[in-house]
Amino acid sequence: MMKNTFRYLCVTLVIISFSVRAFSQADKAEKAGWHLGIQAYTFHKFSLQEAIDKAHQLGLKYIEVYYGQTLGEDIPGTMDFHMDKATQKKVLAYAKSKGVKIVASGVIICHSEAEWRQLFEFASSMGIETITCEPDYKYLKYVDQLANQYRIDVAIHNHPKPSLYWNPELFLNAVKGLSNRIGACADVGHWERMGIDPVKALKMCEGRVKSLHFKDVKEKEAGEAEQHDVIWGTGVCDVDGMLKELKRQNFKGLFSIEYEYNWDNSVPDIGKCIDYFQQEVNELF
Repeated sequence: MMKNTFRYLCVTLVIISFSVRAFSQADKAEKAGWHLGIQAYTFHKFSLQEAIDKAHQLGLKYIEVYYGQTLGEDIPGTMDFHMDKATQKKVLAYAKSKGVKIVASGVIICHSEAEWRQLFEFASSMGIETITCEPDYKYLKYVDQLANQYRIDVAIHNHPKPSLYWNPELFLNAVKGLSNRIGACADVGHWERMGIDPVKALKMCEGRVKSLHFKDVKEKEAGEAEQHDVIWGTGVCDVDGMLKELKRQNFKGLFSIEYEYNWDNSVPDIGKCIDYFQQEVNELF
């Protein structure tokens, strides 16, 4: 009986010790202004409610929603910046009930000034802090104007070719002269897939990085269409180097986990990514 009690106490202490350590590591990231969250597209085979549930399960407090995702059984419709106020309240209430905050949205492209304004009005109503997008060059000044009017940051994303912003030079040339509300959503995996060193690209974008679609990708093999995502620290991206560079820049913002692999059961992989991030952050800070 005493042996069982002692074994139980030892297991309990180990669990408590791990929990305290994990909390301490996450707290260090938060104090540094590094907010680890999830891009809902990671769970695009599920509803937004289910994506929020999974974020909660993973211990994540932030989510970046994407447009077109089914909202859930209890909330009809899809994520859409034309959403009515009643639906907005339901979505926000569900996220809050799970301790998850909707802080960003995208990636989106609007096709008129009226659409851009409606998008910003929606983001303002939802408490969204960052709009992730890929604006046509002709709308950049107008988007900058709206960003300052609504006090919402804009993070320009780099999809692969033929995106207007697939490499850092294109992005930096496009945003010259725009306010500091306009920055980059650095998708480090897409840079790697385009043959661009993510660490060097982050250095080039210093002062303009607003958020990240953070990932690691596998080594490309002959005949393979795309380097798929892998657990952080196991692929070809210099994850440690990227984190060190972001610390050097005194980056503050959102790391959106966008894990585009094992679509049906990615939570265990993502959990390992989170563990890796926490370990690295603990060493960095």
